[in-house]
Amino acid sequence: MVARAGDVVHLATVASVQFFRPIFVRVIRELPERHTYDGWVWIEGYQLNAAGDAVARRELYVRRAGVRLQSLPDAPTKPAKRRRVPVRVG
Repeated sequence: MVARAGDVVHLATVASVQFFRPIFVRVIRELPERHTYDGWVWIEGYQLNAAGDAVARRELYVRRAGVRLQSLPDAPTKPAKRRRVPVRVG
């Protein structure tokens, strides 16, 4: 799989043992100028939190076959605002 700018990928231990705790990354680009072993690639991207917000910019060394194109997990929705009704006291 070739990661393209804007793709959201899921990285787990199948991509590299460093991802014992899986993460989501929004890809900026692959770094072709770095020499790697066959089947491995450097990816530059933003690590995402559960809400899909970027929390850190990272350069990651991963197995190409372990990179999974993914949609973001559903963000928790906010409950609807309740209209407050005046209360008569006394």
